[in-house]
Amino acid sequence: MKDRFTLAGMVKMGLVVLVGGFLLIQLVPYGRNHTNPPIINEPNWDSPQTRALAQRACFDCHSNETVWLWYTNVAPFSWLAQNDTDEGRSKLNFSEWGAGRREGERPGEMAETILEGEMPPIIYLPTHPAARLTSAEKELLIAGLKATAAQ
Repeated sequence: MKDRFTLAGMVKMGLVVLVGGFLLIQLVPYGRNHTNPPIINEPNWDSPQTRALAQRACFDCHSNETVWLWYTNVAPFSWLAQNDTDEGRSKLNFSEWGAGRREGERPGEMAETILEGEMPPIIYLPTHPAARLTSAEKELLIAGLKATAAQ
């Protein structure tokens, strides 16, 4: 009984609570339905290079071609990934281009979010290093997205 009130006992109890809580949140089903909806319509890309850059930096959250990595099945990471993808698709979805004209389909909106460093988000880059674009690649992507959206 005394062991519970020692520093070692409190650390053990804290670990048990932490591990138990982690295991318990795995029962929450949200964030595990990783089916990608069908591709309805893609933009008429101005060039294959624009599509390749967009696919590399944007498609995981802004298309129906999301690559769900292993950690997206583990709560709470699954919750974050699902929420970010749902939100990203609602604002701009390259797989449903022109269906309802989302705000993100405006050429200026796409360029602005990239220029201001909002996209791709910094938190996304450590687990998706290929999405890190050089300044030159960002300029090409912006010009290509503007040309694509203007068509």
